Order: sequence, then C-alpha cells, then structure tokens
Amino acid sequence: MLVDAGFSVEVLERVHFPRFSIGESLLPQAMEWLAEADLLRDVVEAGFQHKNGAIFRCGDKEECFDFRTKSANGWGTTFQVRRDKFDDLLARGAVRKGAKVSFGQTVVAMQPDPVMPRLTVRDEAGAERDITARFVLDASGFGRVLARLLDLETPTSFPNRMSIFTHVEDNIPVRAYDRNKILITVNPLNNEIWYWLIPLADGLCSMGVVGKPEHLLPYGSTREEQLSALVAESGLMSELLVNAKRVRDVGEISGYACRVSSLTGDGYALLGNAGEFLDPVFSSGVTIALKSASLATHTLIKQLNGEAPDWDVEFSRPLCRGVEVFRAYVSGWYDGSLQKIIFSGRTDANQVKGMITSVLAGYAWDEKNPFVREPDKYLGMVKSLCG
Repeated sequence: MLVDAGFSVEVLERVHFPRFSIGESLLPQAMEWLAEADLLRDVVEAGFQHKNGAIFRCGDKEECFDFRTKSANGWGTTFQVRRDKFDDLLARGAVRKGAKVSFGQTVVAMQPDPVMPRLTVRDEAGAERDITARFVLDASGFGRVLARLLDLETPTSFPNRMSIFTHVEDNIPVRAYDRNKILITVNPLNNEIWYWLIPLADGLCSMGVVGKPEHLLPYGSTREEQLSALVAESGLMSELLVNAKRVRDVGEISGYACRVSSLTGDGYALLGNAGEFLDPVFSSGVTIALKSASLATHTLIKQLNGEAPDWDVEFSRPLCRGVEVFRAYVSGWYDGSLQKIIFSGRTDANQVKGMITSVLAGYAWDEKNPFVREPDKYLGMVKSLCG
C-alpha cells in the first residue's frame, strides 16, 4: 500500500523465507485487509484449505460456529494456511508491487527521530550498515525488535502460558470431520488446558495444546511425551488422530503474552505481535496484525504527504479498541464464563449466536455489535441466562 502511494519501502527480515511459523488459522475479517493490499488473489489461488467456522468440543459436548451466519457484513470464509507458504506469498507479493525485501538482516540498534529515524542492521556475514528512513514500522512479531531495543515492554495481565505443537499427516477418514472448520477442544479434566486441530491442505494438520506450564509439564519428561499424553485425554481429537504420523519435530512457545508502554514513538510504530499478543485461542494474531498494518499505513501516508495526523487517535486507539474486545473473550475463555456460554446450547435460543460468531470471525471493530461495544457486559448477561 505504501509503494502504491508512491513511497520507497525496504523490508528487513532476519531469516530466509519460506520458513516454518505457527498460527495457521486465519479469520474471515482478515480477507478485507488482504484485498485492500491487493494480495487477496495471491492467497486465493495458492490452494490453501478453506475455513468457514469453528467447532468447540469438551467431552461429549459440541457446539459449531459457522462464520457464514455471523451478524456482521463481510467475508464469512477464509483459509487455514501453511504459514511458510502464506508468509512467503505475501513477501513475494510485496516485491511484485515494488517493495525491496532483504533477507538475512538483523536490526541490532534503533535511534528514534521524528524526521529521520536510524537503524543499524547486521547481515549474516557480520557486516553492519546504517539505514536512515522517514519512518520505521516494526512487524517483527514474537521477535518484538523495537520493544526490546527501546525498552518498551510492560507487564501483561495474562499469566504465563505455553503451547506445545507439531504438524502431522492426519489420515482422518473423509467423512469423519469437516476439514473446513478448526477444532478447539477443552481438556475435560482441566478447563484451562485446550487443544487446537487445524486441518491443512495435502492431508496435513497443525495440532497443539495450550496451558500453564505447571499443568502441562507433569505429563512427561519430553515435549513429545507431554503432547502425546495430553492428546490422549482430548476425546474426539484423539480419535480423529489415531492413524496420524508426525511430520515435524514437536515445538514449544512459552511466555508469549506481551504488552508495550506505547505503540508509537518518534519515527516508528509497532504492528501486530510486535506490540501486543494476547493468546492463540481465537486465532486473532494475523487479523490484529493486518488491521494494525492498514491503520498505520493510512496514517503514515498522511504524514509522508505533509499532513500532521494524530497517531494516537488514528492508529493506537482504534487498534486497541478491537484488541480489548479480543482480550475480553480470551479472559472469558480462561475464567470459564465463555466456555459456559458456548457449551450451554442456549445461544441460538437467545438469538445472540450470530453476534458472538461475528467476534469469533474477527469482526472485533464492528461497533454495531453490542458484543463488541460492551463485551464484558453482554457476555455477562448471556452467562447469567445460561444458568
């Protein structure tokens, strides 16, 4: 979008693409911003697994949320993607548009400045160079480059959690499960532990478990043992994966929840996970990242064209508005109130399922939806109605 507006853009990436990354399940709202960046066709034609909803499971209880029945206008379908291929597609799309993408580049220092911020970048041979720019956007995700270099990190309200995950050749029988939906399973013995099963194209699945370290680590001496023992307690997910074959080593991410003292400063802004990450439970990460990129781009174009935009009003506040909506749902998930609503079987009777589905589909900025305007209030009301 910046290139389309006539500006010179260089992307600095530490590793080389394609590379593995977790977080494969997109939300329909993300499609709008892919289209805005003229990258939607790249994604649609890539052959990814279609996604139209989510199935929540706990023991014998099951509830399906079909994103096509949401209350908000907009996309009701999206994709479940191999992130190595998806991220590489976006990078190549940026190059096609005219951006310069440089791989093997590590940002080791940052000098903020309202007019000419400066970066020190080290290549893989150890050579360093300085780059001056008119503005810097940090989209480094879990690397949180500027947050670390500029000491912007601040405590999060969420406790420490970890995820253990892998990819498998799932061998799920054709009619045993709807591959167009992600499966979210609550551990029947501890509702703070949950699992994801994300069907991908080519017969693969991303699978993982999330919980506090003290809840997961007693399940074995290795990550492989812990994941296997935990999946054995999952019910339907364990049954679906009875013939699965692991195709990559088990990975782990811990302490991923983060916040920063400010999303903007002199000559820079933080996008997506580089600013804040909540939790993987509702697959909000890519959606928040793309929303932040869209807001930042529109604001930055004004600034580069000589205007004086208010970054707090035009970027930080509207971005945080949706993040806080997701935060309410993540908090409700872990304190059990949202699980109570989901598994009550009464959301249809109360005619609120479409509005809750809208949030689960990523429409966390739709102020027409009362479950977006006042999420704590309305989730609390529905929880009371569920008994």
